[in-house]
Amino acid sequence: MDVEKVFHMTGGVGKTSYAKNSSLQKKACDKVKHIIIEAVEEVYLATTPKSIGIADLGCSSGPNTLSIIKDIFQAIQSISHKIMMHRRHHPHHLISDEFRVYLNDLPTNDFNSIFKALPEFHRLLRQDKNKDNNDGLIPSIFMGGYPGSFYGRLFPNSSLHFVHSSYSLHWLSRVPPALYDKEGNSLNKGCVYISESSPEVVQKAYLNQFQQDFSLFLRSRSEELVVDGRMVLIFLGRRGTEHVDKGNSFFWQILSRSFAILVSQGGIEQEKLDSYDVHFYAPSREEVEEEVRKQESIKLERLDTIEMDTIEQGIESYGTTVAKAVRAIQESMISSHFGEKILDALFDNFARLLDDELVKEDIKPITFVLVLRKI
Repeated sequence: MDVEKVFHMTGGVGKTSYAKNSSLQKKACDKVKHIIIEAVEEVYLATTPKSIGIADLGCSSGPNTLSIIKDIFQAIQSISHKIMMHRRHHPHHLISDEFRVYLNDLPTNDFNSIFKALPEFHRLLRQDKNKDNNDGLIPSIFMGGYPGSFYGRLFPNSSLHFVHSSYSLHWLSRVPPALYDKEGNSLNKGCVYISESSPEVVQKAYLNQFQQDFSLFLRSRSEELVVDGRMVLIFLGRRGTEHVDKGNSFFWQILSRSFAILVSQGGIEQEKLDSYDVHFYAPSREEVEEEVRKQESIKLERLDTIEMDTIEQGIESYGTTVAKAVRAIQESMISSHFGEKILDALFDNFARLLDDELVKEDIKPITFVLVLRKI
């Protein structure tokens, strides 16, 4: 399966859309917003650009996309206003009056939903500006969609000051080809990701693919960032060396079990399940740090680990909330491989199994937050 041609979050604003089922990602982003704002302020003070370039890589669609751009814009406006008020003491500082915002995702992403939300986005910025009553001037904001894989070059040399990527880099550029033998048979039968029954070659295949992808991502961004430019990268990870734990990998175990129920009921064929693997990898802290160390022009400024609460406040169970989120993310790939008919039953199974497991033991998925600087 060609990931770049098939994979995308479920578009639109329907009940199974990513826009309606990304509250977990929003909660996590809110938890680390202070880190993003701090990095934005640092890059602005270090570079003081007249025209500032910002890229959101893996922007997806829905309210989360423009929410973070608004936060970044307001942070820069706030600090530039403070500089302007003390300009006599800081004559070397320029005030940014132009924002270039590049929204990137795969070509199959629902960019139209983002574009439709732009008039309201600009209206809110003007409204906030009037409330602040700073100087009445609103910098020009040039926003565009830039489809393509971020595993490779996307932008001209030294065109970016700040790069943001949230919950995207755990998705690999492809399903590792080493998961299959020369005849195309799966080496990880019955499982969609690394499990306790997976042979060691499966773990190595996923790790090698992550190393290739993350290294290429860092090299590409190094060329595109100005000196002292910053990146804030937020993605799923794991705590230690073991791949199978009660963290992010456990959700894939639940999905495998959900598929197995459909196999037992005759809903799908075992051979079809055996040939399905996810293009996902949750790296360890050490694996992330090792790839960063290989990049001579990128310095790791900060690496935080956050743990999300599995108790969801609302009328839905946590299992149902996660099932809807996973469906909004995986629907395109699953539909392409198995067809759409299995989706409702599959994720009903997922929600029920996850809630059953939570009664027995808490599940603690973790997220890494990296702040990187171009040197």
